Amino acid sequence: MTTASSLHNDLINALTLRSQPDGSWRAPYFSDGRGVVFGGQLLGQGIVAASHQMPDKRVHTVQTLFARGVRADEPADIRVVTMHEGRNIGSVTVSFVQDGRTCARMLVLLDAEEPDLVFYQIEMPDVDAPDPAVAQAHPLTAPETIIVGDVDVRDPALTGPANLQLWVRFPDAPADDPGLHRALVAHTTDGWSIATAMRPHPNLGQAMAHKTVSTAVLTQTLSFHGDLDAREWLLLDLETITSGGGRTHGRGNIFTADGRLVASFAQDALLRNFPQGQDPQGKQRTIF
Repeated sequence: MTTASSLHNDLINALTLRSQPDGSWRAPYFSDGRGVVFGGQLLGQGIVAASHQMPDKRVHTVQTLFARGVRADEPADIRVVTMHEGRNIGSVTVSFVQDGRTCARMLVLLDAEEPDLVFYQIEMPDVDAPDPAVAQAHPLTAPETIIVGDVDVRDPALTGPANLQLWVRFPDAPADDPGLHRALVAHTTDGWSIATAMRPHPNLGQAMAHKTVSTAVLTQTLSFHGDLDAREWLLLDLETITSGGGRTHGRGNIFTADGRLVASFAQDALLRNFPQGQDPQGKQRTIF
C-alpha cells in the first residue's frame, strides 16, 4: 500500500537529478507496475532540468512529445540544450534518451517575473472544499489526493460526464524550492485525462488500460500562470473535448483553494483497441 510518506520520498528522489560527466542528468524512477516510467515523472524531471539550466528564470510552458516509453529498469540520459537566453525570456530543449533512442522531448519556455499590464482569468468552478480526512496517497497524483464526488474512474460499469475534478497537495514539499513545486504539480497533470475521456462510455474504465484497451499519452502542453505552493490544496479541473479515431484530446485548469488560476494543460492521448494480433497480457511494452 502506498503511503503519503513513501510517495513523497519516491517523488522527491525521482526529481533529484544527478549530473553526469558528459553534462547530462540522470534520476531514479519509481514504476506504477507497467515497466515504463509514468509520464508525470518525466514532466517533473524536465522542469527540474530546465530550471538547473537557467536558475535565474522560472519554467513557464512545457510542450512535450512522448515518442516511446522510458523503461523503468534502465537509466535514461536527460539532455538539456539552450535555444535562447535573454533578459526576461529563455528556452531550452530537454530530451530523454535511452539506449541511444530519444524517448521524449520537451520544449521549455522560461521567463522572469514581470508586473501586470492587464489581468484576467477564468473563474474557478464551484466545488466542495477539500476534506483532509478523506485524502489518499495516489502514485499518479500526490501524497494527498481527493477525487471530487468520490468518482470511481476504474469501474467500467460506471459512466458520467467527460469531466473530472481532483484536489491535490504535497504537504511535505520543501518550502524554498519553487522549481520543485512546479515539477510536483506537473506530475499531477499526466494521469487523469484518459480516465476523463472514458467516463461517458459504458463498459470502459481505467482498470482496462494496458490490459484490454491500449492507452498512452502522446503529447502534453503545460503552462504556469503564476507562483504556486504545492503544500497547499490545488484543484485540478479536467474535461475531454473530443474523442475518436483512437485518440482523445483533453484539457485542464489548476486553481488554488481561493480561486487563483495557477496553471493549465492540454493532452493528446491514445484510446483504442490493441492492434490485431497483439496480446498485451504479461507484457510491459505495449502502448506504442
